[in-house]
Amino acid sequence: MRNFNLKKLGVLVVIVLSFSTMKAMDDHLDSLKFEVVMSENIFENAIFPQCHASTISETKNGFIAAWFGGTHEKHDDVCIYASVNINGHWSTPQNVADGIENDSTRYPCWNPVLYNSPNGHLMLFYKVGPTVEEWWGVVKESSDNGETWTEGKRLPQAFLGPIKNKPVLINDSILICPSSTESNINNDWKVHFEITEDFGKTWRFVGPINKENKYDIIQPSILLHKDGKLQMLARSKNDFVMSSWSTDNGNNWSEPLPTMLPNPNSGTDAVTLENGLQLIVFNNSKKLEGKGGGPRTNLSIAASEDGVEWKIVYTLEDESVGEFSYPAIIQGSDGDIHITYTYNRETIKYVRLKVV
Repeated sequence: MRNFNLKKLGVLVVIVLSFSTMKAMDDHLDSLKFEVVMSENIFENAIFPQCHASTISETKNGFIAAWFGGTHEKHDDVCIYASVNINGHWSTPQNVADGIENDSTRYPCWNPVLYNSPNGHLMLFYKVGPTVEEWWGVVKESSDNGETWTEGKRLPQAFLGPIKNKPVLINDSILICPSSTESNINNDWKVHFEITEDFGKTWRFVGPINKENKYDIIQPSILLHKDGKLQMLARSKNDFVMSSWSTDNGNNWSEPLPTMLPNPNSGTDAVTLENGLQLIVFNNSKKLEGKGGGPRTNLSIAASEDGVEWKIVYTLEDESVGEFSYPAIIQGSDGDIHITYTYNRETIKYVRLKVV
C-alpha cells in the first residue's frame, strides 16, 4: 500500500510539475510583445512582372535580400535578383544569377537561399532547371557583401543545397543545409539534409528522413535547442507543419510527425533566437477540401520554448484575398527580427520587429 501511494504521489507530482511548466510557458509567451520598427516593400516597380521565394541575410554592411523574378514562376526568363539594405534603404534590385546555358538554351531559376559564412564570404544557393523534378543546385559567393558575385558553380550530382530555408552552423564547423525533393508527377515529397564541414568543398547526404513515412513533406527549416537537439519543421500536404528531431548533430532523425500548427501546403521558415525562444512564420490555415492547398492570406508568427507547444504571438497579414507567403526569418546582430515574404507576387515585403 505504501508503494502504491508513493507511486500515486509521484504521478501527481509529475502532473503538477507539467502543469506548472506549461503555465509558466504560457505566461512567458503571453507577455511576448513585438514593436514594428519597419514595414515596407523592398521595391515598388521592377522589370519583372512577378516575384517569389525571398531570402534574407546580414552582412557587415547591413542586410541583403534575394528572390526569383520574371514573367511568372517556371518561365525561362526567371532570374535571381538581390537588393542590399544599407542605412535603412533598399537598393534597386539587381540580376545576380540566371539560367542561361548558351545562346539557344536557358532555364528558369528557383528558390535562392543566402548564407553568410564565418569566413566572411556570402553564399548564394539557388536552383536551375525546367521543372522542380529536374532542377539542379548551384552556388556562388561574394566577398564584398553582395556587391559582386563569382560565377555560379554547380553542386555535385544529386545535391541541391538548401531548398528554401537557411542552413544552420553547429560546432563552428558543421553546416547543415535543410533540403528536399519533390515530384508532382509521382506525388513524392521527401526531406533530406546536405552537410558540409568545409563550407561547400565536400558534401554528404542524410536521409530522406520520411522514406517510409505516409507524410509528404518538403522545404524544412532547422531549430537549435538548449539541450543540443535539432528540430526540423517542414511544409506538408497533410494539413499541419511537420516536425522531426535529431540528437546527434543531424546524422539521424526521428519519424516526422504533425505539430499543432496548421499548414495549407505552403512554405514556412523558423529561427532560434539568442535567448533560446523558437519562432516560426507560417500561413495559419489548412488545405481546402478537394484542393491541393489552402489560402495564403494569413501570415502569422508563432513562438515556442520547447518546439512542441506553440502560441501565435503576432500576425503579419490577415486579408480576405491575396497571397502573403514563403517567408524568411532571421535575428539580426541588433537583436531584432527581420522577415521578408512574397506580397501578392508583385513585390517582396520586409518587416523588422523588436521584441519588447
